[in-house]
Amino acid sequence: MTAQAEEADSAAKGTGNGLGALVVPAILAIASTLVVIGNLTMDVQSDDSPGPAFFPWLLAIVGYALAAAVAVHFVRNPDELARSETKFRSYTDWAASGWLIGGLIAFAVLLDVLGWILAAALLFWCVTRAFNSKRPLFDVSVGLLLSSLVFLIFGVLLDVPLPSGILGGL
Repeated sequence: MTAQAEEADSAAKGTGNGLGALVVPAILAIASTLVVIGNLTMDVQSDDSPGPAFFPWLLAIVGYALAAAVAVHFVRNPDELARSETKFRSYTDWAASGWLIGGLIAFAVLLDVLGWILAAALLFWCVTRAFNSKRPLFDVSVGLLLSSLVFLIFGVLLDVPLPSGILGGL
């Protein structure tokens, strides 16, 4: 068999060098770059230590480090098809991805309308649904509890207001 025939046969089976997985660290590096840009353009009014710019810088550094580590891992261990022609060693679960992306979009769109507590609980439920949870009532209950705790911690302890939405008048 010639080299071109082997290459065509390999392409027909879907095998490749696995470098398509570098999209994940690229997205992480882009997100970290956006955090850096936001941090550089932030108007900081206080001289508090560590200050409001500390955690974004920390997130950007960790994001770049994770992007580099994941990129090195994928380059050293490129993804290949398993020996069976029908099963992949890794794959994309598009239904789970849809629940995650849809939940994030719904959270961003509904945050001001519903408020933090309900929007974060909805996001929590979408994430648990993406992970194939079979207990929606329990998931919503835990989501409401956690989002309420975060709302109280930010509002009472840190004095950082989160949107209250339709629950604001209660």
